[in-house]
Amino acid sequence: MLKRKPPLRRRYDTDLTDAQWDVIAPMIPDAQAGGRPRKATSRELVNAVLYFLRAGSAWRLLPHDLPPWQTVYYYLRRWQAEGVWLHVHHALVLADRERCGREASPSAAILDSQSVRTADQKGATRAMTRARRSPDASAIS
Repeated sequence: MLKRKPPLRRRYDTDLTDAQWDVIAPMIPDAQAGGRPRKATSRELVNAVLYFLRAGSAWRLLPHDLPPWQTVYYYLRRWQAEGVWLHVHHALVLADRERCGREASPSAAILDSQSVRTADQKGATRAMTRARRSPDASAIS
């Protein structure tokens, strides 16, 4: 008996193009050996994460044609802990700088003192007593 192909899911605006996927695919880790095999592909998981981040909705409101929200959440957090997203972001920033005709890594940085936070420098904490009310403030006294 012939197996039916799964129905194609609709394309979302947040889905990666083939060229974009080719850039970040080597940075996304493969499924670990052993255990239960992954049903969703890495590309489907990344597309679901991008959809969630762009939509800003609740996890349980992910469309049904994307992988289950529990799976997407698990891989988002796992890849976040492993530093995958930092690696992808860094590589994309370097590629974008080169695309604009600039050096891949910046040679200088400018910091504005107004935008740099320092350690919390609160004054000494003092015990404050409540101000006394004047007898004129109340009609009863």
